[in-house]
Amino acid sequence: MVNKKKISFDITIYDSFDDLKEEDQKLMNAAVEARHRAYAPYSSFNVGASVLLDNGKVVEGNNQENASYPSGLCAERVAIFYAGANYPGAKIKAIAITAASLNHEVNEPAAPCGNCRQAISEYEFKQGASIKILMMGETGSIIECNSLADLLPLGFNSSFLN
Repeated sequence: MVNKKKISFDITIYDSFDDLKEEDQKLMNAAVEARHRAYAPYSSFNVGASVLLDNGKVVEGNNQENASYPSGLCAERVAIFYAGANYPGAKIKAIAITAASLNHEVNEPAAPCGNCRQAISEYEFKQGASIKILMMGETGSIIECNSLADLLPLGFNSSFLN
């Protein structure tokens, strides 16, 4: 027997920053501020991320490059690892991601790379609750996903290891 199943998900697309809810604007502004502090001398591609925890704290991260690729770390993992290390009992409610290039205008939302998707997925699985993902370039629309599982269907987690 062969079964076919379609996997799909919904996204919300905001035409502009002003269309976001106030809480999401604050979270994205924190990501923009983090983006300005990124260390990206090799790619000239600055990424900022901010994480909203259920205790109300917002933590930030940005990409940190290294001449010895791939020794650097993406903004999303910097932010969530900082949150996990400093607030181990808090759940992640949302993460905002924004990217800008020194070489051209980024007017499309920047999605997390595969490594970051897996890392965020680990936190979603561990906490048993979805993490809202907000993605933005420098300008243009903003994409909202209700869960990292939307961006990484059929994800790998610790249940496979037991």
